[in-house]
Amino acid sequence: MRRTDLYRRMRLYSARRRSGRGGGALFFLFLAAGAILVLLAAGIYLKPLLSNMAVAKVSNSVTRAINETVTDELNEGEISYEKLISFEKDSDGKITALRSNMAEINRLQSGIVIALVERISETNTADLNIPIGNLTGISLLSGRGFRIPVRILSVSSATASFANQFTSAGINQTRHQIILNIKVQISILVPGFSTSATVEQQMNVAETVIVGSVPESYTFFSGVEDAQQAIEDYFNLQ
Repeated sequence: MRRTDLYRRMRLYSARRRSGRGGGALFFLFLAAGAILVLLAAGIYLKPLLSNMAVAKVSNSVTRAINETVTDELNEGEISYEKLISFEKDSDGKITALRSNMAEINRLQSGIVIALVERISETNTADLNIPIGNLTGISLLSGRGFRIPVRILSVSSATASFANQFTSAGINQTRHQIILNIKVQISILVPGFSTSATVEQQMNVAETVIVGSVPESYTFFSGVEDAQQAIEDYFNLQ
């Protein structure tokens, strides 16, 4: 009897141990699955948040680089109306045509793009610090809690072009503005995915007021896209 009881107790103890091990393994399995689901859910919510923050940060940096680059060019006297445009006049001193200095325009466009890309490349790496409260989706917790550091990289390409804009400056006066159009395409690399953005900016870099004889007819052209046609329409009326 004693041997039989001992045998039964050993079997019962062994069964309990196996049952305990199985239960523990199952518990850790569910725990791991739950952790994975939480991470996946956080990743799904975090992706648009990271994307928006990265685009905003990089776009602000690029806009600042554009302003600084163009300001430097203006301060150095690289951009001026006289360098870009010349007047042709008849024997009476009347303006008959406007001529663009294409060599100077091309040189400026190239120089601005090179200087801009170099300036942007100096800040192509940035760090985002995301408050843990932002991950909850609860507005009251937004901006609260410790911050998660995330490093982002950006790659940019830029183009620059000049355009003419003619507007009325009063009777028999026309304001001619030279507009610098800058477009920067940005590819932003964020851990786990990538996104892109475009920054476009227009800046008035030079202007003059053209004064002519009082025309018999008056044409108002504001925001005319075809600059050559605008010039011809205006001066043909004089």
